[in-house]
Amino acid sequence: MIALDLITDEVPPLKSTEKCTKALHWMEEFRVNHIPVVKGNEYFGLISDDMVFDLEKPEIALEDSGLVLPVPFIKAEQHIYDVMKVIADLHLTLVPVLDNDNNYLGCITVPHLIELITNTASINEPGGIIVLEMAQNDYSLAEIAQIVESNDSKILSSYITSSIDSTLMEVTLKLNTKNLGGVLQTFNRYDYTVSASYSEDRFKEDVKVKYDALMKYLNI
Repeated sequence: MIALDLITDEVPPLKSTEKCTKALHWMEEFRVNHIPVVKGNEYFGLISDDMVFDLEKPEIALEDSGLVLPVPFIKAEQHIYDVMKVIADLHLTLVPVLDNDNNYLGCITVPHLIELITNTASINEPGGIIVLEMAQNDYSLAEIAQIVESNDSKILSSYITSSIDSTLMEVTLKLNTKNLGGVLQTFNRYDYTVSASYSEDRFKEDVKVKYDALMKYLNI
């Protein structure tokens, strides 16, 4: 999935001739902390709420404010992982998308991105979750998939988390079955370390327990 496919029309760009206060109104309306600024079709930069708050005269037109806007962006053909990296590295609530001529095409907001990732990662599909812990050198997705499929199950999605100061990694698997017993036994037989597992019913029960505990705490 590339950036062009992720664009949403939820947040319009601000014209450089418009007042900085309008940016704040839009940020509040669309629940973001950034608004793209354009000059015609040209991408002018990204304004944040903090930048407007620091202005002595926020009612002034943006192009007359003296603000030097940062210009983070993603190209239309870049992958969704590139989009996620730019947003995470720069702590953005949205990222502008440009074509090869640097014309502004639209933006990708964090809520829209999360919704797409949720659907892409099969999070909404019924099933169970298994988390494996292993050394990075021992990782083999082919072997993991073979173990899962030998129990008449399928991997709907998977992702890896690791730390730069550790040789260990966690592999999280979303399977298409709620009955994880056979898969777990096979992983144990192959000497895999299962750090966690969740059936859909157990996950919902855990959420309910934590919710009830929170409600009890708030009532104290």
